[in-house]
Amino acid sequence: MSSEPCEDDPVSPEPIPELVVKRTHLLEDSLSVLALLTMALLPLLEIVIRRFHAGGIPGSATWVQHLALWVGFLGAAIAARKGEMLSLTAGTSFLKGMWKTTAEVFTAGVGMAVCAVLGKGSLELAMVEREGGRELALGLPVWVAQIIMPVAFMVIGLRILLRLPGWRNRIVAASFVAVPVLLGAMEDLPGSGVLLPLLLVVILAAALGAPIFVGLGGVAAVLLWNNYDPVSAIPVETYNLALKPILPTIPLFTLAGYILAEGGTPRRLVRLFRSLFGWMPGGVAIAAIAVCAFFTSFTGGSGVTVLAMGGLLYPLLLEEKYGEQFSSGLLTSAGSLGLLFPPSLAVILYGLVAETDIRRLFVSGWVPDVLEILLVSGFALFHTRRSGMTRVSFDLRRALEASWQAKWEVAIPVILLGSILGGFATLVEASAVTVLYALVLEFFIHKDLRMRRDLVRVFGNAATLIGGVLIILGVALGLTNYLVIAEIPSLAVDWVQSFVQSRLFFLLLLNIFLLIVGCLMDIYSAIVVVVPLITPLALFFGVDPFHLGIIFLTNLELGYLTPPVGMNLFLASYRFRRPLPEVFRAARPFLAIRAVGVLVVTYVPALTTFLPRLLRME
Repeated sequence: MSSEPCEDDPVSPEPIPELVVKRTHLLEDSLSVLALLTMALLPLLEIVIRRFHAGGIPGSATWVQHLALWVGFLGAAIAARKGEMLSLTAGTSFLKGMWKTTAEVFTAGVGMAVCAVLGKGSLELAMVEREGGRELALGLPVWVAQIIMPVAFMVIGLRILLRLPGWRNRIVAASFVAVPVLLGAMEDLPGSGVLLPLLLVVILAAALGAPIFVGLGGVAAVLLWNNYDPVSAIPVETYNLALKPILPTIPLFTLAGYILAEGGTPRRLVRLFRSLFGWMPGGVAIAAIAVCAFFTSFTGGSGVTVLAMGGLLYPLLLEEKYGEQFSSGLLTSAGSLGLLFPPSLAVILYGLVAETDIRRLFVSGWVPDVLEILLVSGFALFHTRRSGMTRVSFDLRRALEASWQAKWEVAIPVILLGSILGGFATLVEASAVTVLYALVLEFFIHKDLRMRRDLVRVFGNAATLIGGVLIILGVALGLTNYLVIAEIPSLAVDWVQSFVQSRLFFLLLLNIFLLIVGCLMDIYSAIVVVVPLITPLALFFGVDPFHLGIIFLTNLELGYLTPPVGMNLFLASYRFRRPLPEVFRAARPFLAIRAVGVLVVTYVPALTTFLPRLLRME
């Protein structure tokens, strides 16, 4: 290994022909755009054709589900190319010199080895399907749809490797692939004491900045191998995720949120909410909270809100004399408000994993999310009055002009909920309608975006986030599969029953446990891994399953603000160009306020059951 700059550094031309590389990148981008467009088009055609033909388009749902699989793995490959795979930590930036280089080689080597294992398992799955001869609609073999998985894992592994500086470092990292090869060849090793060292290696790599999917996939692979179970169970679960009818809503709603964020929608909404609330004490801060909650409902608290809205709202708050610390803390916190409002990806995924009614889950979360918004807004009001800041008078003409300009954006929730509750569209079809609406709004009505200039870029950015999330979900399901095989949920129930008798005490322990989970895992991984563990426990203690869902999601919202891996903290540090410790301090009072909201939601179940009962959804 070497820490000195080399002539074959990534900044220098690589021996691979540049034209081939560019065409490969163009092919990836084009395929991701085509897959996303087709995913949106098929449900729209289904809505129209169903009016004339009861059966709709034959195999439409199957095609959309498998397109989601392709979008996920293409997006993951693009994310690896851009160096944007989601990680638990900021990586090895705290290290210097040879220590830094050694850590980078180590994490790349573990990443390469895990990708090799997952790629081999995916290829085995595709070959089994090829022998089985199953077909999708129109005679396409299932294995052709699945082949994107081993190809993507191979590409991701190579890109993790090629990001290292110098061929010597790359050769050392590539040698890590020999470890799973040797382990696979030695049938007597499982149970011989190598389990703990292997797990520690994977966990250390994740702590040093390896992608989250490497950590989860590596842990799952080691546990399955030690249990004499086939590692191909991980790609099997990944493929089964693609077969979930509701999965396509995740990429489609993410795409719609990206289109709106990249266009002029943020500016119009800022102007609207500022004109409506600016006259109130703390009105500009409340307007910022409202805008962030709107965007988070589409982006699922993924950090897009902080990045997209921070550039607009941070200077606005400073202009109104709110101060750098308060402004950065407010926007960091507000970036996860609205997580329970439709069409939040986190709520959809929770319903998918917990097998609960997603529509009722959204209705159950309405009052708790409004409570969180009111608590943060109340703190903004208190800060404004204590600072003695002046207010501006209400201008009816300006408010009407802003309302007219933002009328199309304001209509989005109405169209979305109306199409679902009115029975005109399924949730997947409603997500496709939202994509179409966002496209028409930004590309044709307001013309903030241009087809030739922006379409591929926006779709590519959306695919990057989609891929980064879906590949995590896929391998996390593999880990969940092991937990089920090992009967961990039933063991957890027996263990908790042995010393917990009170329902309230159980809820307190659940809050503490989920706060720790929020400190260590991103919300999407936590949903897939943790929900199967806590669901039987909550059932034993008589916790309403929808109340449990809202408790879980409001707790995990805190994870976006909680060190060491709160995603919004890292993104706010980057967006506002402030050191991470300063962002921690700025977000601290908001973290305390949000924690109060979580406790209220936990111990006052009527907040989650009121609306469903009122609407007779029980």
